[in-house]
Amino acid sequence: QKVMMNTVKAVKNAAVCFVLLPRFLMAAVVFWLLDFLCIRKRFFFRMKEQEGDATDPPVCISDSNRLFSLESLKAVWHGQKLDFLKAAHLGRGAPNTEVVRLEDRRHSRILDFAHGDRPLILNFGSCT
Repeated sequence: QKVMMNTVKAVKNAAVCFVLLPRFLMAAVVFWLLDFLCIRKRFFFRMKEQEGDATDPPVCISDSNRLFSLESLKAVWHGQKLDFLKAAHLGRGAPNTEVVRLEDRRHSRILDFAHGDRPLILNFGSCT
């Protein structure tokens, strides 16, 4: 049974990757194009500086803030994966997740606390 669960998990991960790959590649191309435009801009500014046009102020364009980097692509992949796997989606019903009552440690569902047509208000907070 454990092998079957691992197989199901592997198939699910492969399906998620297959669905997300086109979106991820599109984001990577956009990052590359934006970096290409910045590199092109820097190249033309350097050419202009070599010509000696003293009317324009000097321009500083950094190499350290590239969009097309391994770190940014990892962040995009992770963000798209989280967005795809989230339980709540715009325009759909609210997820009815399991909660534990503090009084008696009994398990319930969030929508069990809704009564009639009254809206259910959830207040999230923390005490530290």
